[in-house]
Amino acid sequence: MSGFESLIPPIVAVGAALLSKRVNLALFLGIWIGGVIYVDGNVLRGLEVSFTWLVNTMTDEWNARFMLLIALLGSGAAFIYKIGGSDAVARAFANRIKTRQQAQLLTYALGLCVFFNDYVNTVVVGNAMRGIANKHRISSEKLSYLIDSTAAPVATIAPISDWVGYQVALIGTVFATLSITSSTPYSAFLSSVPWNFYCLLTLAMVPMLIHTKRDFGPMRTAEHRAMSTGLLVAENDTPLSDVDSDLGAPIEPQTATTWHFVVPLIALIAATFWGLWDSAGGGALLDIGGILEQADVSKALLWGAFAMTFAGIVLALGRGISLQDCEHIMLIGFRTMLPALLIMVLAWTIAATCEHLGTAQYIVSITEGWMTPTVLPILVFVVAGIISFTTGTSWGTMAILTPIALPIAFSLASIDASQLLVVHITIGAIFSGSVFGDHCSPISDTTVMSSIFSGADHIAHVRTQLPYAAVPAAISAFLFLFSAFVRSPWALLAAGLFLQYLAVRLLTANAEKN
Repeated sequence: MSGFESLIPPIVAVGAALLSKRVNLALFLGIWIGGVIYVDGNVLRGLEVSFTWLVNTMTDEWNARFMLLIALLGSGAAFIYKIGGSDAVARAFANRIKTRQQAQLLTYALGLCVFFNDYVNTVVVGNAMRGIANKHRISSEKLSYLIDSTAAPVATIAPISDWVGYQVALIGTVFATLSITSSTPYSAFLSSVPWNFYCLLTLAMVPMLIHTKRDFGPMRTAEHRAMSTGLLVAENDTPLSDVDSDLGAPIEPQTATTWHFVVPLIALIAATFWGLWDSAGGGALLDIGGILEQADVSKALLWGAFAMTFAGIVLALGRGISLQDCEHIMLIGFRTMLPALLIMVLAWTIAATCEHLGTAQYIVSITEGWMTPTVLPILVFVVAGIISFTTGTSWGTMAILTPIALPIAFSLASIDASQLLVVHITIGAIFSGSVFGDHCSPISDTTVMSSIFSGADHIAHVRTQLPYAAVPAAISAFLFLFSAFVRSPWALLAAGLFLQYLAVRLLTANAEKN
């Protein structure tokens, strides 16, 4: 089963989510419809299959580990907030941050610094900047965009991150299958970074927008509302989670220091990197590429999340908070992540539904017949974006397309030095498209996390971010199209940055006139 009907479940899920603003119901509807299609139209049997897919999703070892990871990150973030760490950071920057522009630039800078994991990025930046953003009347939609735009895009191109480890492993599998020895998987990844146009342009677009001090599309409406009325969330919108109401006021925040914010994060980072090293072999002497290629990312992150929560408990006890209250904080932290966990489980199940129906295979199959070296990069970018958007998973998209697109790149390329260039462009196109689709999808886990830790209504975040993501995506498509003729990624990037700057100025100027 791999026909047009395989597209119906994700289309229904995404469309219903955007129209109804009820993400969970929309996702379940998509899963149920997928189950009905899978059993040839039997509604009750389709419901039974849907429940089976949900159970299998929750009991999958990788998914279960990530659910525990998300719960622990929520707990760690709760401790940072409750012991006054977030408040202390806000006080520390209060005298230095005088304008909305400075507050947005600080959010951007922090996002660039937390490059090793997108989940951690949203937790750290969201907790650090929410109070400052509120003070300067930055809408929750704008804050969630700033966070989301420096999460996956940064982790995807950083020299060291769990994303890189996953990507290098995918490339390594293909290289091993094809017996490629002229390049290592890690060096191939590094060579593909300049071709990852979407992520690079997205990272450049944020300061461009901040510089203009203007917005366009639905984001302009959200920012005008926040500045003129002080309503950071629209009246009829509902944030996935409200930390203030969930946790209550911090305990004696005036006596907290920035260490109450920094120490749990140091524990998180240190334990994560130790987990990467240990899961890659521990005592074995490996280079960075080898560690990232062999490490178990989910285990490493779980160690980090646990260390963050443990450090929060120790600091809370040091501040005189009882063990009973620590348990209460931890449980409330878990509870704040329940909306994210529910959406993630449903999103993972939509991805599983698409796998059972052969959605990705169908999308790829309708493009294979007319593949050429000129068309390959742009086609891979577009297909990756569609798959990632409809399934809500960039990692799943990478796993689907890498073993398909890279052998095609090798087969289409001439057997000389340009062969690896075509492969590098293709890798960049896969990762660009995967992040673009994930960045826009209402069923993406990182999009959900950005909504939660910025205090935004989830659909409002998606609706305001879509036009902003479309600009670098459109320019990226143009650059991938011309990559067959211009073999320098830096020349293409320079052209892309110039075009993007003109587009931002034009769009914001037109929005101002209207």
